Amino acid sequence: MRTVFVFLVAVASVADAQAPAVTLAPKFEPAAFATPGVTHPLFPLQPGTVFVYAQTEDGRRGIDSLVVTANTETVAGVRAVVVHDKTLRDGIVREDTFDWYATDTSGAVWYLGENTRAYQAGHAVSAAGSWRAGQARATAGLIMPAHPRVGDVYRQEFRPGVAEDLARVLSVDDSVSVPMGRFAHCVTTEDWSPLEPAVREHKSYCPGVGLVRESTVTGGTERVELITRTSTAP
Repeated sequence: MRTVFVFLVAVASVADAQAPAVTLAPKFEPAAFATPGVTHPLFPLQPGTVFVYAQTEDGRRGIDSLVVTANTETVAGVRAVVVHDKTLRDGIVREDTFDWYATDTSGAVWYLGENTRAYQAGHAVSAAGSWRAGQARATAGLIMPAHPRVGDVYRQEFRPGVAEDLARVLSVDDSVSVPMGRFAHCVTTEDWSPLEPAVREHKSYCPGVGLVRESTVTGGTERVELITRTSTAP
């Protein structure tokens, strides 16, 4: 029997009651994922691509490096691209994560989970935030709709009490400047979670590049900007 996971449309908590309700809630159907690979122009994940971001928070600086591996992993019946993400501060690893992404036949990019570890003094101290679609009541979420529209609200991930991020499309034609350069026709989203109701982030995704900027606009000071994007692919 084909397994179908249905998104929760209701607001996830009383604290988040003022957040907009989900308007884009497709069903996650493993049969709708024909081949591995993520080629969405706003979220391209070509194996061998390396993204390097500058990260600042409360005056502290760090580096976030993201590598699109050639590996795949089967999650909830879907063969997903594996992305390796490391966050460093003062040259020391603070977080080490493997994320799983896949594209359905409509062109939408889904987020199927993450295996994450936080480090202190070189030792893994926490796996908080880890989740995997199909396990422990977790379901896959949209990381990028096939055709984003202003006002779209969608769930990016869902494991109750662990991963409950949502996003709303604010613009589909932004110009964004980061250390790597200036980009046009970018999609900007507002991201939040009922688990941290006071925090709001804006993220910008640009054609042919992907995520170029994140900034916490309420509830924090974190800012992440793309420095370089390189590829070792032939």
